[in-house]
Amino acid sequence: MERIFNFSAGPAVLPLEVLQTAKNEIINWHGCGISVMEMSHRGKEFTSIIQETETDLRELVNIPGNYKILFLTGGATSQFSMVPMNLLRGKKSADYINTGIWSKKAIKEAQKYCEVNIAASSEDSDFTYAPTQDQWTLNKNSAYVHYTPNETIGGVEFNWIPNMEYSNGNIPLVADMSSNILSRQLDITKYGLIYAGAQKNIGVAGLTIVIVREDLLGKTILNTPSVFNYKIHADNFSMYNTPPTYTIYIAGLIFKWLKKKGGLAEIEKINSMKAALLYNLIDATEFYICPVKKSDRSRMNVSFRLKNVNLDKKFLEQAKNRGLVQLKGHRAVGGMRASLYNAMPIEGVRSLIAFMKEFANNHA
Repeated sequence: MERIFNFSAGPAVLPLEVLQTAKNEIINWHGCGISVMEMSHRGKEFTSIIQETETDLRELVNIPGNYKILFLTGGATSQFSMVPMNLLRGKKSADYINTGIWSKKAIKEAQKYCEVNIAASSEDSDFTYAPTQDQWTLNKNSAYVHYTPNETIGGVEFNWIPNMEYSNGNIPLVADMSSNILSRQLDITKYGLIYAGAQKNIGVAGLTIVIVREDLLGKTILNTPSVFNYKIHADNFSMYNTPPTYTIYIAGLIFKWLKKKGGLAEIEKINSMKAALLYNLIDATEFYICPVKKSDRSRMNVSFRLKNVNLDKKFLEQAKNRGLVQLKGHRAVGGMRASLYNAMPIEGVRSLIAFMKEFANNHA
């Protein structure tokens, strides 16, 4: 069967080149006689893989030496608890920006450990915009400010980085970048901590990456389990327990693929082009509707609806027959969603647009 265009929000499409490399190396990695899945995580072979993976990530994002990169498990959901455990540092409250379902989940977990100040929210409009910073009401005594730069489900993205200069760097900015990390250029120095699940732009499910400024380490709340302590993982080079070895290997292949593509500057241009093509089609007709404010539309997750919801099932069935899959919106919001992660080729977007035009013409 030929490859089809997979618009899944995650686990998501992977570059064909990466899949071919993994296929070729799955039984015998670089002539060592075993698979990466069989390697000791402390052996020289895997040590070389994880070190090279970190080096490539640092180069891609221009990560300074005073930031630690942690290769963890547990998904981004585990970070909803680990962030307050590690970053409260004796303070009693934290600021959260509420822009969708993933923000709400992070808030719910943080409330188990501290007072949560909802500094801004777009819930008043069903999470269809990103509140501008002049709408934020921040607490100067908060331990950190947490936001979700891209809401995967609702298709809302912050196309700007919050300014934390008011705090003189004393209040770190924390971001859940699970669905837009590596999709655009990023100034890591604006953040105290970034975390991301791998299954969208980094690789396959099972790996979670944390990038954290080292001065924030070592001040966990009382009775934090060792496996949830960032400093312990940093001190052990992500080897405190067995890391997700094969998913780290795949992430390494993705990083090399991105470098070959020209890095984040080039992939950002491609992603902007893909998103613009699809949004332009949606806006050009009344048959499709995107509820998200134009300035806050996600490049990664294009959320849209058919004006006639009775056609939803037929739309999805016919799209599947054309090799366009996983377009059904999240059960919490309905409608449609096309995820355009880095590995989605522009040909896939053009095929989707051609189908959408045809479907609209046939059902106008």
